[in-house]
Amino acid sequence: MTFYELYSELDHRFPKSLSCDWDNDGIMCADDLKKSVKKVLISLDVTSDTVGYAIKNGFDTIISHHPLVFHSQKALCPLNYTQDKLIRLIKSGVGVMSFHTRLDAAKGGVNDTLAELVGFSHIESDPEEPIGRICFLDGKAELSAFAEKVKKALGAPTVLFSGTREVSKVYVVGGDGKDMIPRAIECGVDTLLTGRASYNTAADAADMGLNIVEAGHYFTENPVCRMLEKTVLSLDPRISTEIYDSNRITAI
Repeated sequence: MTFYELYSELDHRFPKSLSCDWDNDGIMCADDLKKSVKKVLISLDVTSDTVGYAIKNGFDTIISHHPLVFHSQKALCPLNYTQDKLIRLIKSGVGVMSFHTRLDAAKGGVNDTLAELVGFSHIESDPEEPIGRICFLDGKAELSAFAEKVKKALGAPTVLFSGTREVSKVYVVGGDGKDMIPRAIECGVDTLLTGRASYNTAADAADMGLNIVEAGHYFTENPVCRMLEKTVLSLDPRISTEIYDSNRITAI
């Protein structure tokens, strides 16, 4: 399977039409679209360490959730952090493809994976916001008990929560989900489960009767890497794959 054939297969499963208008995902860099893919590194982020690991260990392809290139580049110079990574990747023959908000919205993607890990009894797509999921517990739970359940399911070092209501109907959006608070309230849920929400938005949401559970941007999104690995192997089992831990944030 060539690099472009692999991208085309993934693009079919996670179509660009699902991406938010402001997003930049797809093929980030490639020196040869017809190159045979033999070794794929899957990572939430394309950090400098991710790039170094891929080059050192002979990977020809990186698949990420967060885009390697988010803003347009006006030059190509190693003095710039993003451009330096691009130069290193191209010189080493490593292609990168990223699937961002389309992977959030896609069936089986970031938010379905997150909801399934937490163990909801029923999961629905939000018909108005393709990224979001409306999820139901089997019965009700105390907020602190639900937060503990999320922490254990995701292996997160810490989980923040605010609010006072019991949990039964939850709006799920991994990553930075504070912008989804109004939509969560519209959907009539009691809780928003996300990766990060700012102090003020969490406090305001509690005043509006919405619980917020924050389990960390990385920990709410990284589980999708396992799904990406399974998808690649289903397309071509001859490809060697590895998941790279790109988390840079430590809690004590």
